[in-house]
Formats: sequence, structure tokens, C-alpha cells
Amino acid sequence: MSTLKVDTILKRTGTGTITVGQSGDTVALPTVTLTTALPVAQGGTGGTSFSAAGLANTPAFKVYDTGDQSVADNSYVKATFGTEEYDTDSAFASNKFTVPSGAGGKYLFYGSFGFNSNAVNDISYADVKLYKNGSGATASPQQFMYNDTTGFFRSGVFAYTGTLTLAAGDYIEVYGRIDDINGSSMVFASRSFAGHKLIGV
Repeated sequence: MSTLKVDTILKRTGTGTITVGQSGDTVALPTVTLTTALPVAQGGTGGTSFSAAGLANTPAFKVYDTGDQSVADNSYVKATFGTEEYDTDSAFASNKFTVPSGAGGKYLFYGSFGFNSNAVNDISYADVKLYKNGSGATASPQQFMYNDTTGFFRSGVFAYTGTLTLAAGDYIEVYGRIDDINGSSMVFASRSFAGHKLIGV
């Protein structure tokens, strides 16, 4: 094993791409700090922009919906999302995120979830779960639970999060449940769903 120690690596002639290793190699980086001068357009003193695709938290996506979604009483219902803010790998479709080929690993998912009874203050319970491949995978860290002695509520919103280990082809959906003591008209209100692959774990 040989060690090459230098202060600066430059392209032999002109400017362009410098290749480290070849296809199939694994290039190991120790704990390092990567710096570059920001371009003038970004408030720097000049230089080239820095791109590190191998260090990016992608695939990544964010979707949301501000409209009401009618739901059945006391059963888990798949949440729908009508607006896509970003989707780096075109991996979100039909209200679910599917892990692209070659992108397995640990993922962080998060979002907000609103619910409302269109009748009176008679909701006793509401929660949200991430579903993996059609089955409940995580419970929300925040749940609203009431009973006959403490009273009921009409609407609310809470944040949810979950970390999952996924393989290519696995898909993730958001399911919510509302328990209304009178089975009244209920909806999922404003809601969002986002996630990205984690690096370094």
C-alpha cells in the first residue's frame, strides 16, 4: 500500500474534470472539511461552486395538501397529497414514496397532520402512522387521546416523524385515523409528507 502526499492537485493542462479512482472502486474519505470559494453571484469573492452528489441526502421529496379529505370513522385511511414541492428522483407518485433502484438505506420521514370534525367537539382519538409496503410501520410520537371524563375536541394538528431502513422497491405511505364518538363527518385537514435518505449511518 502506497501513500501519496501532496498540497495541491491540478489538471495537467487547462481546466476540466479530475477523476479519482475508476468505476467499481470505493474511495474512502476520513473525517474531512471540504471548502470552496462561493461565486460572486452567491455573495462570495469568486471561485467555482461545489457539488458533491455522493454526499447528498437524496432521494428527497416533499408533498402537501391544503384541502380536506373525507375519512371513515375509527379506521386507518391513506392520506392523499395534491401538491409536490420537490422530488429529486421522481420517486413520489400515487400518494406514496418508492425507493429507487440502488438507493436502499436508512431514511428519515416527517411532516404535519391536521384533522377536523365538521360536526361538534366529539373526537376522542387521532393518530398517524407511516405504512411500509402496505403495513403499519411506525406510530406517531404524538397522539391526541381523550375520554368521557376529560372531554373531547373538534380539530387539531401535530407533527410526525419516523426513521426506516428500506430496500429498493419498498414504498412508504401516510395513514391517519380519527375516532369520533358520534361517527360524524370527519376530514384530514392540511397535511404534509417529506423525507430523504440519510448519509453516514
